[in-house]
Amino acid sequence: MPPLALAAAVVAAVDPPQLLPARQQMAFTLGFHIILVPFGVAFTFLMLVANYRGLRRNDQTALLLARRWSKVAAVLFAVGAVSGTVLSFELGLLWPGLMGRFGAAYGIPFAIEGIFFFLEAIFIAIYIYGWQRMRPWPHFWSGIPVTLSGLGGTASVVSANSWMNLPGGITLRDGQVVAVDTWAVLFTRPFWYEAVHMFLAAYIVAGFTVAGVYAAGMLKGRQDRYHRLGFLIAFSTAAVIMPVQIFVGDVAAREVFAHEPAKFATIEALPRTSTYVPEVLGGVLVDGEVRYGIEIPYGASILAGYRPDTKIAGLDAIPAEYRPAPRLVNTVHLAFDVMVGAGFALLGLAAWFGWAWWRRRDLPRSSWFLRCAALSGVVAIVCLECGWIVTEVGRQPWTAVGLLLTRDAVTRSGNVWYFFAGALVIYTVVGSAAILVLRGMRRRWAAGAEDDRDVPYGPPGRDEAQLGGERL
Repeated sequence: MPPLALAAAVVAAVDPPQLLPARQQMAFTLGFHIILVPFGVAFTFLMLVANYRGLRRNDQTALLLARRWSKVAAVLFAVGAVSGTVLSFELGLLWPGLMGRFGAAYGIPFAIEGIFFFLEAIFIAIYIYGWQRMRPWPHFWSGIPVTLSGLGGTASVVSANSWMNLPGGITLRDGQVVAVDTWAVLFTRPFWYEAVHMFLAAYIVAGFTVAGVYAAGMLKGRQDRYHRLGFLIAFSTAAVIMPVQIFVGDVAAREVFAHEPAKFATIEALPRTSTYVPEVLGGVLVDGEVRYGIEIPYGASILAGYRPDTKIAGLDAIPAEYRPAPRLVNTVHLAFDVMVGAGFALLGLAAWFGWAWWRRRDLPRSSWFLRCAALSGVVAIVCLECGWIVTEVGRQPWTAVGLLLTRDAVTRSGNVWYFFAGALVIYTVVGSAAILVLRGMRRRWAAGAEDDRDVPYGPPGRDEAQLGGERL
């Protein structure tokens, strides 16, 4: 049996039966929740951009966009609150080894995230219900804390993730935490590039997804200013950020090479330590060799160290008992390739838009641009999901690298498959309800209805005509 396969067999032999369903449940719930994060961080920013434009230029179309986007943000926030709460319970129920041993450190960023969550909930309620009840500029400023709270909450979760990738800030005695340096826990080395990478990803996902909705409408013949402005605010934001994200991603990959060599070897699916390492596009690890991929000579070494003779540690440098199984290596390697490929595809779309705007101050005239833009949101979400697969699965078999193996962190009691089934039901119901609500809102808006003259338990709203609202 090849060495890599032998190592995988040894690891699998001692895995508790709860490990697989616990991993599957965590992957599903995190994959669901992560889609909602960009809308709490960046969609609210787009909402404020539209609001600001509307106030500065007395642009009723922009104000209408901001008002409607605030309602969508509220729905997505509610769904995110449910999915995020389930995730919080999962940490204690599925991974008691992590919370029991390192909760004194690992719980710090989540406590901070809770504070930001409540701030976001408070101010998004003030902003939404303030449309008819506050003066314009105070109402606009009430929305700023919504975006800032979203950024703070996301930074807190990224801080927890970066701590698992490169733990620090704790003092251990007999395997127990006896002292915690809060700042060192919150701001580990990976935090800085992971946080920036995630923030930019949030704006890219929200921008392209929202733009995709309006691009689909424009393809159906809705070429009015409402659709055009909605598209331009969202798409231009994502397009400007896209090249910055490519640069930050390159920096992050080089940091992983320098400080997380095991993850880098997994990303590259590199069986053996060597120099002059090619960059392999696609391909899978089979019997200790990468097959079916396209090799770019010396590519990995040049990208890692700017020189073709850069030495890259391979999977053989990882002790056999800690070496990831081939299926995990393939998952991370292919996810990384998809993420990079999707990122460059979005960069090309952004360049297409930029070129046309620079020449004519207008959108590209080809209908293919709108078709690509309509799909760009899906591509951005796939890119986001693959990025989280790389950082989460690429850490395996560790939960906290060097401190706690995933098989030692998982619960040993109960049939976790039942918990997984329950989570599937909850998320299906919540996700379906959100889709139905958003579709109902879209139908009402298409018919010109705003349906928010009165607010339950609130003062009566003024008539829509007094607000100068613009209907479609």
